[in-house]
Amino acid sequence: MTGFQPVIGLDLGGTKIDAALVGADGTILARHRVPTPAGEGSAAVLDAMASTVSAVLGQGGNANATAIGVAAAGVINPVTGMVTSATDTIRGWAGTALAAGLAARTGLPVACDNDVRAAAATELTRAEGADASLLYLAVGTGVGGAVAVAGRVLTGAAGIAGHLGHLPSPEAAGLPCTCGATGHLEGIAAGPGIAAQYARVTGTVPGPLQRVAARAELGDAHAMAAITLGAQAAGRVLGGLANAFGPHRVVVAGGVPRIGALYWNALRDAFSAELMSPLRELRLTPTAPRVGHDAAVLGAATLTRTLPLHTPSTTGVSR
Repeated sequence: MTGFQPVIGLDLGGTKIDAALVGADGTILARHRVPTPAGEGSAAVLDAMASTVSAVLGQGGNANATAIGVAAAGVINPVTGMVTSATDTIRGWAGTALAAGLAARTGLPVACDNDVRAAAATELTRAEGADASLLYLAVGTGVGGAVAVAGRVLTGAAGIAGHLGHLPSPEAAGLPCTCGATGHLEGIAAGPGIAAQYARVTGTVPGPLQRVAARAELGDAHAMAAITLGAQAAGRVLGGLANAFGPHRVVVAGGVPRIGALYWNALRDAFSAELMSPLRELRLTPTAPRVGHDAAVLGAATLTRTLPLHTPSTTGVSR
């Protein structure tokens, strides 16, 4: 990480803030977790993040962190350090000066990016060579992703690159998306989207994906069809993107792909069916076991050496 000193990786989600003190070799030296005060506004969230930084430093003994990397929910612009767009999961999160606000509260320089892009960065070390390309899909309560070309995760204009859940999907035609549009992949492939599809077909009240998965295991044909449809939609989008980018690896993360073989097999088969002949040997792979649930905090820590560092002056940017 930065020099020979540890850095702090922060993973900010709608329900929790995870922090880790990460050594120069990638070893996690200390951890701390607090609930996200999502309903209290952005200032309260920044205060909680700063408090988490103090707590994890306290656990680290004599270690001094040189910077903070933040993997955050929402559309994050790493250059400006701003949250350019976000859902209402965190109240008032859109428009927040994330990097400047946290740097001012902690006295440490801050680099920030979208949480899924940060997690994807940890996968680049498994790709082929320094010029490796990567497609990364994360399917959970939403659908996120990342695209890496020539060994670098793309951020794009306004930090929008990699939001794969907002690609058009025929299977989602007419369905509302969290971004306000209709017909996007997230509306049919995310956990709530699969559960909503089951409810539409059965005429029941939507429940959690876990309930749909349990019914599928018992042979419920409607539950199996909803899971398969969501997986196929995601697989087709991924296959089309693979044809466009020609990635060396395609990685799938998130809780939804872990619900069982029914989902994974449908995802894999739909992906493979879309591939052009030069890519026929390309396979979907799960996230690295060595990273596991630490992907976001480790990826966040990595941001301190790959993205601009916003200094505690709230206006200065180094590197």
